[in-house]
Amino acid sequence: MVDMKATPFYLSDEDCKWVEDTIAGMSLDEKIGQLFFNMGSSREEEYLKMTVDKYHIGGVRYNPATASEVREQNRILQENSRIPLIIACNTENGGDGACTDGTVIGNQTKIGATRNAQYAYNLGYMSNREAAAIGCNLSFAPVCDILYNWENPVIGLRTYGNEADRVAEMARAYMDGAHANPGFCCAAKHFPGDGLDFRDQHVANSVNDLSCEEWDATFGKVYRNLIDNGLEAIMAGHIMQPAYTRHFNPEIEDDDIMPATLSPELIQGLLRGKLGFNGMVLTDASHMVGLTCRMKRADLMPAAIAAGVDMFLFFNDMDEDFEAMKQGCLDGRITEERLSDALRRILALKARMGLHKKAKTELVPTKSRMAEIVGCEEHKAMQREISDRSVTLVKYRDKDVLPMTPDRYRRIMIVYVKGLEAPGLGAFMYGNKVSPGESLQSKLEAKGFEVSIYESPVQKMMKEAAAGAKPDINLYFAGKDTIRDFVARQDLIVTLVDIAGGFQPVARPSFGMTKGGGEIPWYVHELPVIVIGTRQPFVLADIPQARTYINTYDSLDSTFDALVEKLMTGAEAFVGQDPVDSFCGMWDTRL
Repeated sequence: MVDMKATPFYLSDEDCKWVEDTIAGMSLDEKIGQLFFNMGSSREEEYLKMTVDKYHIGGVRYNPATASEVREQNRILQENSRIPLIIACNTENGGDGACTDGTVIGNQTKIGATRNAQYAYNLGYMSNREAAAIGCNLSFAPVCDILYNWENPVIGLRTYGNEADRVAEMARAYMDGAHANPGFCCAAKHFPGDGLDFRDQHVANSVNDLSCEEWDATFGKVYRNLIDNGLEAIMAGHIMQPAYTRHFNPEIEDDDIMPATLSPELIQGLLRGKLGFNGMVLTDASHMVGLTCRMKRADLMPAAIAAGVDMFLFFNDMDEDFEAMKQGCLDGRITEERLSDALRRILALKARMGLHKKAKTELVPTKSRMAEIVGCEEHKAMQREISDRSVTLVKYRDKDVLPMTPDRYRRIMIVYVKGLEAPGLGAFMYGNKVSPGESLQSKLEAKGFEVSIYESPVQKMMKEAAAGAKPDINLYFAGKDTIRDFVARQDLIVTLVDIAGGFQPVARPSFGMTKGGGEIPWYVHELPVIVIGTRQPFVLADIPQARTYINTYDSLDSTFDALVEKLMTGAEAFVGQDPVDSFCGMWDTRL
């Protein structure tokens, strides 16, 4: 049972009285509503008022919008809710996780490449300073996963690296930075830990298959460090951990081993018992198949609360889900004791934030405060600094390629390689902005280079056909051209690999005869070639022949500015250190 006076809540007698009096004054429907974290699907005032009036929600995580739109949404919610709300955001990489015009500070892998925990602190502080300025009070961060498997489809750049000590240090620094914003709290994720599996719990079962001893030395070290230093909440993932499940329940059958969100062994035994976590636990998103494949939805909602989870992340159908959770209370699957314990943890977290001591009109900062903080120059300067310190020269076999200057390599061809991704994903990622290939082209041209972007045969044919001309497919492809003519056309090739990592099966390069494909880099011994990875660091798995390989971790303007300066200065300008195994554990990627 929760101790509201102990870490992480530290409530006074007066605070505890507010919690108990609030619970005592609730109807059953109001108690049920507090268990739900709603995914806000609309910012219409009527909808927002309905969610707090009819369903009495305990918290909300909303769809992306501008700072002004989110602030107004949060104002309406807080001013119309009888009990103040937890309003969460995904500020993993910056204030852009709270609002679309927030500042990107740097993704976690990028910060891991700096080897400087102060940047992780700054990420936590600045991201959530912007979030707090629009009325948010909880970050679904830090991500505490350790990337042991480069083929993991979920984590991508959402990790400080592949070493438990670094992840523990930087996750703690992020949390400390977030806590520097008064009343702001963190929900670390994804317990019991992702980064080992090659499957994605969005679409399938996911398993953390470490032994108990291995888990203690890795993920356990990360979570214990956070818990011992004041972590308020933990997001349970739809991830099974068979070793510890069997440890706490030796008689359990394989069919009964559940993901953490449904596992009393992992929540009550490991997290609350062994690790001593006294804070609030919430589920990851409830539409993910790692959860829904385990039992009927009407059963899994009360089962999650009965297992020890306190808040359930996202409705499907609001009426249907509310009634299913209520039925679980009425028929005893959620005991009165378990319901009361969950409510105390939820309300204690709100009291820890100081929400109960403020007038409803004071729960969301003023418009002037929002304008002062969101997108401020101090945060943009930190983005530039992190970009400069993170770009990593991973592999450098041809020691004389750098520096890359116009007098050595005036004619540059950029081979822009995209992944085999879902249709429209590029437009979603970049909107109306120029592509990373075009961005790098313009920056190099500003330095005096002559830069072209390679067109695949299919791209060229489509352009000619659109113009009404007869397509000319006399282009080189995989060496189908004279080497003499090919070498005469350019002095150096930049192969820019812009492939997403995370939130999907691991994307692979799309080469050659495809609509968006780049040329296979068969030419690494014919011309100087520099291969650059942007949205994930594991390009060498597919281009092991690369002899000079750089990871930038994103394609922000500040990152490409730093990249170009370093290319023109020389190898010594690259100070980032590989935070993961960019060689993917393969011997030939080092050749």
